[in-house]
Amino acid sequence: MYIETIPNPRSKPTILLREGKRVGKRVKKTTLMNLTHRSPEFIAAMRRLIADTPLCSRHDLFAIEESRPHGHVEIVLETIRKLRLDTLIASQRSRPRDLVLAMIVARLIDPCSKLATTRLWHASTLAEELHVEDADVDELYDALDWLLARQKKIEKKLALRHLGEGARVLYDVSSSYYEGRTCPLAFFGHSRDDKRGLPIIVYGVMTNAEGCPIAVQVYEGNTADPATVADQVEKLRGDFSLKRVLLVGDRGMLTQTQIEILKQHPGLGWISALRSRAIRDLVRQGHIQLSLFDERNLAEIISPDFPNERLIVCFNPLLAEERRRTREELIEATEKNLRRIRAEALRRTKTPLAKDQIALKVGKIIARHKMAKHFSLVIEDGRLEWTRKDAAIEEEEALDGIYVIRTSEKELAPEDAVRYYKDLSHVERAFRTLKGVDLRVRPIYHHTPDHVRAHIFLSLLAYYVEWHMRRALAPLLFDDEELPLGRRTRDPVAPATPSLQAKRKKIRRTSTDGLPIHSFHTLLQILATRCRNRCRIPQPDLRRKKKEKEEEEKPTTFDLITEPSPIQRRALELIGMFPVR
Repeated sequence: MYIETIPNPRSKPTILLREGKRVGKRVKKTTLMNLTHRSPEFIAAMRRLIADTPLCSRHDLFAIEESRPHGHVEIVLETIRKLRLDTLIASQRSRPRDLVLAMIVARLIDPCSKLATTRLWHASTLAEELHVEDADVDELYDALDWLLARQKKIEKKLALRHLGEGARVLYDVSSSYYEGRTCPLAFFGHSRDDKRGLPIIVYGVMTNAEGCPIAVQVYEGNTADPATVADQVEKLRGDFSLKRVLLVGDRGMLTQTQIEILKQHPGLGWISALRSRAIRDLVRQGHIQLSLFDERNLAEIISPDFPNERLIVCFNPLLAEERRRTREELIEATEKNLRRIRAEALRRTKTPLAKDQIALKVGKIIARHKMAKHFSLVIEDGRLEWTRKDAAIEEEEALDGIYVIRTSEKELAPEDAVRYYKDLSHVERAFRTLKGVDLRVRPIYHHTPDHVRAHIFLSLLAYYVEWHMRRALAPLLFDDEELPLGRRTRDPVAPATPSLQAKRKKIRRTSTDGLPIHSFHTLLQILATRCRNRCRIPQPDLRRKKKEKEEEEKPTTFDLITEPSPIQRRALELIGMFPVR
């Protein structure tokens, strides 16, 4: 098929659409259409069509005015809807609820200050999806106040969804440093961030047995960890109306004083661990001996010092070797620095170092390595001598690799008691996520206590979404998918080992589908490459009457979303298939 132009001497050329066929040695032409009276545009289009070329270029059809990342917003909002977190925050849609949801999504995809949030959520489809394009920073702070007023109701709904009678509750405390001087909650205290010279704000997180966050409470920076336990008991029994609960806390949290308080609440069980001093006393009394671990790495004992309690003694030889090596390295490092101070004191003959000067230098070394209990020091003017406390070192070596779990539960298997205590790692992961790359709750800049509390609660809700997303997207992440089952079946005392599936992921760095494995952060970035494109269709020039005012035609626009890549499609499928109770 072709177009043939036949010239005419007295008129315009004849243009025919023809088809040629070879018959023997001759070519037979068949005229299909006379195109003489057709427009040049039509004829040009026919030529392109016959040549199997595009009728027009993409730029003639439409122009892309704007492209905004959409995939990461899409999958987070889909998770929120699947979790029904929007209706959990407030049953009816409202402007404050939309702002809170937008801040939760922003905390996941690009955590930053509230002012920066109002700027950056226009760099994606987030503001458009939740219709908060015109929101300013003052509205965000008003929405935080609105959220804080609903915190108790929201936490009660979360507890109703994820806790029940007899449930295990994990609780731990952390802190974040504060930038500024105005917040009454900021005090100097035990900082977990290694930020010297900055005040901190303390907060405790409560989760269920699997690590799903339930509640958070903010305290002043100088609040001791045990002082927060009473509030959690009141929350469990009062706000959540739970009569039978098993509270799991570390040995720095559930001290002897706090356990005595817990014993006053029937139905409230607990699991914790003994401090090293209490373990040392049990060894001296003969209740703990290495012969207990000849056949098993754990043993249950009783002691009159802990009436109506069960004590499960565990021995980990690898942990014992690690502690012995670490202690020896610290002792040698301390002696090396002490020798340096002694050499300096011997060199100073004209103006000898005074006793207090030497003591000050020694104190810094001892504080750095925390080995004062293993040395006997003799400090005089211009003289420093020391000896190792071999008896104290040997006594501590006897405790290497030994730890003791204490619980009030009478029918709980010893192995399960150890497993439940080790589940506190779920809360530690929550703190790492809140303070690390994903949510970055720190540093805290808010000026008022209510805004600090709302900011931390907002971050907890964002972690609630991320926690479910991680479980759903586990096949695409480096996370060990068999870890929950492994925790229930493996030796609770022996060091944890990754499953074969997790090892395969780390070696091959691909999923079973052949897709690349990501961290949660990089997977969100890959999802963000799926964009929503604002396209404009150009309008033809139209002739207007002279009397009409010349006004530009309003261009016709439409949105076109990028087709998902295989990994983006798989992520959306996993979120859609993830069961939510």
